Amino acid sequence: MAKLDGKVAIVTGGAGGLGKETAKVFLQEGAKVLIVDLSEEALLKTKEELHQYGEIITVKADVSQESDTINYVKTAVEYWGKIDVFFNNAGIEGKFSSFVETTVENFDQVMSVNVRGVFLGIKHVLPVMMAQKSGSIINTSSVAGLMGWYGITPYVASKHAVIGLTKNAALEAASSNVRVNSIHPAPVNTRMLRSVESGLMPGQAEAAKEAITNEIPIGRYGEPIDVAKLVLFLASDDSTFITGSQYRVDGGIGAK
Repeated sequence: MAKLDGKVAIVTGGAGGLGKETAKVFLQEGAKVLIVDLSEEALLKTKEELHQYGEIITVKADVSQESDTINYVKTAVEYWGKIDVFFNNAGIEGKFSSFVETTVENFDQVMSVNVRGVFLGIKHVLPVMMAQKSGSIINTSSVAGLMGWYGITPYVASKHAVIGLTKNAALEAASSNVRVNSIHPAPVNTRMLRSVESGLMPGQAEAAKEAITNEIPIGRYGEPIDVAKLVLFLASDDSTFITGSQYRVDGGIGAK
């Protein structure tokens, strides 16, 4: 039996590298999946790529807007009557700069998506899961939510904040048999990492890749499937006694 047979999942940032790969894994494991993203074009392209694996629908939304959040939650319930899994994954990296050169505008934009967006998702999915007395929420943080990282202060702050949201939601939802955990990937080979490389060493992408890779004990970037398999574990009934936890998937960075 597939690990998510009969389950309904929402994936935000569902048209990006990590979201898309996780949506694919969810579909392959028997879930019905609603993917959320800001780009209608990217959503339709992703749906076209993934529909062969199972039942998938899309909702265009800005996760930082409460009305958009309410809409994607409502859509999932209207289509399928429940929400079993919520991969609260949408996020942005922001612009690279030193701490003192970071603009308020950049800080606010990153916090709006990475913190407000995560908060709103939990806020509106939790009542559905608590009413049905079951569910799993997986919030995407980062290794940068557990340590500092030069040049991306708003991102680091936002990913630390995800831990606080995760722990409080986990405590409040536990009595309803709803689990809330966070994942903390190392650099993963996606579009976002191309941006990180460019910001770290402008015009020297290969040198930046080498520098970042040298910080990872396993000696390579993570791939989306590496993270998707962890998300699947936390989404499935294999992890029914796990909540309020932070899971590294970082190639050994945290062992330093």
